[in-house]
Amino acid sequence: MTIILSILMPLLGIFGNIFLRQHKNLRDTFTFLVSVLTFSAVFAVFLLTGGLQQEELSILTVLPNLDIAFKVEPIGLLFALVASGLWMLTHLYGIGYMRGTNEDRQAQFFAFFCVAIFAVMGICFAANMFTLFIFYEILTLSTYPLVAHKGDAKSVSGARVYLGMLLGTSIVFLLTALIWTYVLVGHLDFMPGGILKEKIEVGLLPLLLGLYAFGIGKAALMPLHRWLPAAMVAPTPVSALLHAVAVVKAGVFTILKVGVYIFGLDFLAESGASQWLIWLAAISIILASIFALMQDNLKKRLAYSTVSQLSYITLAMALATPMAAVGGGMHIAMHAFGKIALFMCAGAIYVATKKTEISDMSGLGKTMPITFTIFAIASFSIIGLPPFGGSWSKFLLFMGAIETEYFVIILVLMISSLLNVAYLLPIVGRGFFINSGEGKEVNSIKEAPLLCWLPAAIAAIACILLFFYAGLIQDFLLPIVGGSL
Repeated sequence: MTIILSILMPLLGIFGNIFLRQHKNLRDTFTFLVSVLTFSAVFAVFLLTGGLQQEELSILTVLPNLDIAFKVEPIGLLFALVASGLWMLTHLYGIGYMRGTNEDRQAQFFAFFCVAIFAVMGICFAANMFTLFIFYEILTLSTYPLVAHKGDAKSVSGARVYLGMLLGTSIVFLLTALIWTYVLVGHLDFMPGGILKEKIEVGLLPLLLGLYAFGIGKAALMPLHRWLPAAMVAPTPVSALLHAVAVVKAGVFTILKVGVYIFGLDFLAESGASQWLIWLAAISIILASIFALMQDNLKKRLAYSTVSQLSYITLAMALATPMAAVGGGMHIAMHAFGKIALFMCAGAIYVATKKTEISDMSGLGKTMPITFTIFAIASFSIIGLPPFGGSWSKFLLFMGAIETEYFVIILVLMISSLLNVAYLLPIVGRGFFINSGEGKEVNSIKEAPLLCWLPAAIAAIACILLFFYAGLIQDFLLPIVGGSL
């Protein structure tokens, strides 16, 4: 029942936003209450199961051994806790942002937001790739109106790129991979150790892996990443949803699930089928960081940063070692809190100043010290500096590369961290240490409303706490790799 409640609870928010659309305070309070209840239901699943894998709950049989079914396992429950927890923060932030910018159709906006969270919960608890695929597509369709929310030509164009690339990759590549796997194995269930060993010729394994890797377009693996920068035309709460709570995290979560439960880490390692993906992920990490450096628009810089950081998790799966896989799972949580704080800061800057270009943000740190301090803390976590959470997931990736003797990957990770410094910290430096030359105009700027920076501050505090409690997350994820590193 708690699994079903976790999935269905967000749907209450849809009806609340429809029937209370004329009463914004009551509507937004009700939606926040729904987000709290959703997190509570997910937390109840955690208390009842401890994250250990459970028997599946089958809802409907579509074909032989092809059910819409749900179950608990560690990666999914971790993602569910992160997504439902961050929904509470994102909703509070969304209230502050949408009211601060006087956005139209706010009830419609939050209703589609609820549909997206419903889809994410279904992805988290999916017991097989068939169920996951259904909710994966619901997530794509429900976030399209959010990306196009402003309704102008630029927003609609960006939303079409978003929808076209995500639907195209999933239908052409991912659906083909699912059908091929079902024909080979007879089911699509997630099973420890994978389901493909002795079911497919080793020579065909890289091809099937490629269909999955490129079919899961939400992982933004290059060269199928263009939808992510294109979607930055959306309001900033949507950017936070895309980058931290739902869409891209659903992509890399699916990549990790496929590696662990469909292919199996041991089978990938023995066959060498994922070697090409290691190098593609490494190239994506570096190129996306370079593209981030070239962006003056703050949200686009953060978008390319996300493309790079997502490739860390794809790399973790491709390395196919227990250390790397646990590091990849941990990075889902670490990156989520760091990146949502960064996007919330970008939105707070826009609400307070209407500035979107980094070159126009000189001196803002002196008049918006809270926002820029939060941005600095989140940046340190994304870079991987201690004592911030991102340092641990990157450390495990380093160890996974050493374990597989991919020493060039160690160099890639080091260069990537330096590039993280190069495209994030100058924003902080420009805000605090460079005068704008605009005098009274800048001095008149104040912090954005409370709900625009408080959720970001909570996420930034979480970045610090995650450093000290990373061991708990590691122990929580150990069952996916047999219980030990």
